[in-house]
Amino acid sequence: MSASPRIGRRTALGLPLLGAAMASGLARPAIGQGAARTLRFVPHANLTSLDPLWSNTLISLNHAYMVCDQLYGLDEGLIPRPQMAEGHTLSADQLTWTFTLREGLAFHDGEKVLAKDAVASINRWSKRDAFGKRMASQLVEMKALDDRRFEIKLNKPFSHLLYGLGGTFCFIYPERVANTDAFTAITDPIGSGPYRFVREEWVAGASAGYVRNEKYVPRQEAAAFWSGGKVAHFDKVDWRILPDAATASAALQKGEVDWLERPLLDLLPVLRKAPGVRVEPLDPLGFYGMIYFNQAAPPFDNPKLRAALLPAVQQMDFMQAIVGDEASLSRTGVGMFTPGSPYASAAGLDAITSPRSLDRARQLIKDSGYKGEKIVQLVPAELPAPNAMGEVAREMFKALGLNLDYQTMDWGTMIGRIQSKDANVVKGWNVYCIAWAGLWPSNPGSHIPIYGSNPNPTMESLRDAWFDAPDLAAQQKVTADMQMFGFQDPPYIPVGQYFIPQAYRTGLSGFVKAANTLLWGVRKG
Repeated sequence: MSASPRIGRRTALGLPLLGAAMASGLARPAIGQGAARTLRFVPHANLTSLDPLWSNTLISLNHAYMVCDQLYGLDEGLIPRPQMAEGHTLSADQLTWTFTLREGLAFHDGEKVLAKDAVASINRWSKRDAFGKRMASQLVEMKALDDRRFEIKLNKPFSHLLYGLGGTFCFIYPERVANTDAFTAITDPIGSGPYRFVREEWVAGASAGYVRNEKYVPRQEAAAFWSGGKVAHFDKVDWRILPDAATASAALQKGEVDWLERPLLDLLPVLRKAPGVRVEPLDPLGFYGMIYFNQAAPPFDNPKLRAALLPAVQQMDFMQAIVGDEASLSRTGVGMFTPGSPYASAAGLDAITSPRSLDRARQLIKDSGYKGEKIVQLVPAELPAPNAMGEVAREMFKALGLNLDYQTMDWGTMIGRIQSKDANVVKGWNVYCIAWAGLWPSNPGSHIPIYGSNPNPTMESLRDAWFDAPDLAAQQKVTADMQMFGFQDPPYIPVGQYFIPQAYRTGLSGFVKAANTLLWGVRKG
């Protein structure tokens, strides 16, 4: 048995760092004011949609948590806690949930948040989110009882309802906004959260602006993940879109911006040495990397071929390609669920942790019936981590003797291909590497990749069993079975977990660690 070869890291993950680092800084009239009551924030991407339920992106989620609120919010243990809700009662038969809104809730236009707003928002959410759809499939009736109370009646118990309300994209909007079709993006920026969106300052690809919601009443609790008191300490928050990583890094070092959400990992050594700059991971769940297969087209419609690759996958190679010598920023021995979550387990994990062997993988590939069919690998050229993982996967595929067609392209083009329903386009690609924010692969309800690119009745049946399981122990038994099955009939192969630290000026404090970037709690001085 031969060991998998070590695959070295690239000298750079994307941009021409030296030339970009020497470029001139930002125009000072634009963001160099440095007012103590203004936070100058560089997000990881351009804000293109105000509706996280429609866009399903982290940048829209960051925006939503600025301006909106939820009935419940997850704490550090991923347990839902009351947020907009004062609390709830559950009937003895566990079929009727009655929720009460807390006092003092108001939308940015001054209108009170009412139970009918919550009902309309939950109804819209239930048409797109997996937890919401499950609730809707069991729903008998949902109605407002009065201005502060509403009721959800089900035909069988649903123990994950509170997680769905607090751990997904279930934000509460005014009824008139929540009545927007679930498959049409909300464009009205109104919410009830700690900041208000300034539409006039939203310039696509350049900037977005927020001001403190003076009427917001935070919970009288410490902030924890998505729960607790959401205190806005700034009068103004300016988002500055700086796609060039080295330019953004230079702006932070010069004090032209206060906070850089996702610095390029290659620049961390420079940022750590820069006076007045601190580098720190703020997301406890990080990113979950994978090799994702197109099961709807040959040759990866064959589960034996997908499983044959497992003995060759060296997770350390993939993680090293992303984090380099920053070993503390990655984890290996990663199974089908995010490490650090309640459903991570050792079930069947030897599929990825046993001694690696290219010879074993080659034999399994031969036994699978693979006859040298072309395999098209898609790679997003401008995304550093997926690009790095893609290069490692390419070397592995070549070492295994697969007939590989390696195609690089921009992310927009790649998304268009993998989401296309056109039969000819679907047949035109086979595999790519990608990473998901770690919260979503942490449970079967939000773990979209585990169900694959083609319907899988066995995995979907296990998901239904998880939804119906009465307690954590029963749920963990189901997810252990899902992991075992996932290694037998892989929808994807996990390649590790990694973390991207954030960088900020040392005058900032009060950061709230969560699965996305939160700007409440943070203060200057």
